[in-house]
Amino acid sequence: MSAAPPRAVTFGELMLRLSPPGQERLFQSPQLRTGFGGCEANVAVGLAHLGVRADYITRLPDSAIGQAALHALQAEGVGTGWIALAAGSERLGIYFVEPGADIRSSRVIYDRAGSAFAAITPAMVDWAKALHGAGWFHGSGITPALGEGPRAALTAAIVAARSSRVRISMDLNFRPALWQGRDPRGVIEPLVQGTDLLIGNRDAVRVMLGVEAPDDSLAQRLAERYGCRRVALTRREVLSASEHGWSAALYDASSGGVWQSRRYQVHVVDRVGGGDSFAAALIAALAADRDPADAVQFAAAAGALKLTIPGDWNRATPEEIEQLVRACT
Repeated sequence: MSAAPPRAVTFGELMLRLSPPGQERLFQSPQLRTGFGGCEANVAVGLAHLGVRADYITRLPDSAIGQAALHALQAEGVGTGWIALAAGSERLGIYFVEPGADIRSSRVIYDRAGSAFAAITPAMVDWAKALHGAGWFHGSGITPALGEGPRAALTAAIVAARSSRVRISMDLNFRPALWQGRDPRGVIEPLVQGTDLLIGNRDAVRVMLGVEAPDDSLAQRLAERYGCRRVALTRREVLSASEHGWSAALYDASSGGVWQSRRYQVHVVDRVGGGDSFAAALIAALAADRDPADAVQFAAAAGALKLTIPGDWNRATPEEIEQLVRACT
């Protein structure tokens, strides 16, 4: 890639990830592999591996588990100076990932109620200072689903980013388990209004924003309705748990241009984090002022490579991503 873009800041919940070894079912054997992950943390790690200075903001329990999470982020090159630590007996959210195989679908089970992050408030982060000198802020539709405190904190972050002229991206990231019995539209619409980059897929757009349109006009309709500068739409074709088709498109409102990535057919090692890797690579490319056509190809390749890597975090290098783009040209 070209010269490193400005510092990026991401905000959301970090969780402990527990998975059985190989392609076992949960508790098939008395073993679980530990790791950490979460949408916005995944983006921060992806950015760091692409050479972008990335700071991640969250709230963690000040415990042995919280400290382990902090050290895991630091080991990936992510800045943790703005992470709030919760004293006392607060907990880190957990999620279980059971990998799929062939005709058996993968499964994710959340155990995150009452986490330290769920109790965050806007006053716990000095957003003006945290965003000082940043060029980009990234959030997702997961955070406001976690409660009034996280929603208000994300709103405060977006307001501060706009005041400081920091570019903003939002990934819709629809999670049905977090919105049961609630309509997300009234919560999500104000957060995506005027974003520099809106990321989603057709299903998330339909459920979270109530917008439907043909494939060739959906991004334009979103940009017009919400005043977004750019809209990226990803497409994951689940052929089986072990085989996915992966592609994306990028729309630019100022030029009216649409750029489509090539389609990758991937033998899936771990489906978690593909969209976050796409988001990280697209942010890195756009922040570095890469041509939109190149940016979406780079981002789609990054997302495809992540599907071949275990865990939430993409450890593919920029050189490996560029090599994949060139190989498929």
